[in-house]
Amino acid sequence: MVKNLLLPSLLLATSLAHAQPDSEKPAVDDDGFKNPLQELKFRPGLDQRVFERSTLEALEVYDPFEPINREIYHFNYRFDEWVLLPTVRGYRWITPDFVEDRVTNFFNNIRDFSGLMNSLLQLKVKRSMDTTARILLNTTIGVLGAWDPATKMGIPQQREDFGQTLGYWGVPAGPYLMLPFFGPSSLRDGTGLLVDFETEGSVDFLEFASISMDTLPMTALWAIDLRKTTDFRYGQLNSPFEYEKIRYVVTEARKLQIAE
Repeated sequence: MVKNLLLPSLLLATSLAHAQPDSEKPAVDDDGFKNPLQELKFRPGLDQRVFERSTLEALEVYDPFEPINREIYHFNYRFDEWVLLPTVRGYRWITPDFVEDRVTNFFNNIRDFSGLMNSLLQLKVKRSMDTTARILLNTTIGVLGAWDPATKMGIPQQREDFGQTLGYWGVPAGPYLMLPFFGPSSLRDGTGLLVDFETEGSVDFLEFASISMDTLPMTALWAIDLRKTTDFRYGQLNSPFEYEKIRYVVTEARKLQIAE
């Protein structure tokens, strides 16, 4: 019996020897961390708009033509809502998916011509070779670009434009611009857009450009397809500060495209 009580007694004595009286225990600082929620203050009136307004300074972009840009922005918003998107929906409703895909591939092949020029101007050798391969494959095997065998063979389309080329060589973006119909841009990128259009219209490989862009119906089809393949929708941010957010995101995205 004594032996059975010996071991528990030794363990109890050891624990008491190492225990400290309450007066010797380190005090916990009364700095609020014991009950953090007790000191946390809430502002029920702080809504999403107040939060967004407080962050606008972080979204500043050089926009000296802001009043005009905002007017064009609202014009684009309404034109997109009342004209372009209904036209796109009607086009998709009456056009079989098979035909839609052929049209999109056809215009993508035209864009590859300006992409090739800009890749060369930016000294991107591999990208230039890939784009050249795309043009040759899609124009021949793909029947003037109606099909896209290059992508299936592991050569995806890589967009390059003259605005990127100017940025690559150090031309600053300049003031932010909201272009009618085309949307957010800059002085540099808007100039580049004109050069790209001229390039696509002047390259006449197998009379490709003249067949596609010299008639009004084909130009209208190009505009419809371009809007159809552009994911952006005005108002999709559901924010009263959509203009500022779009301006900032587009500006930063261009910097990343130029740097790649």
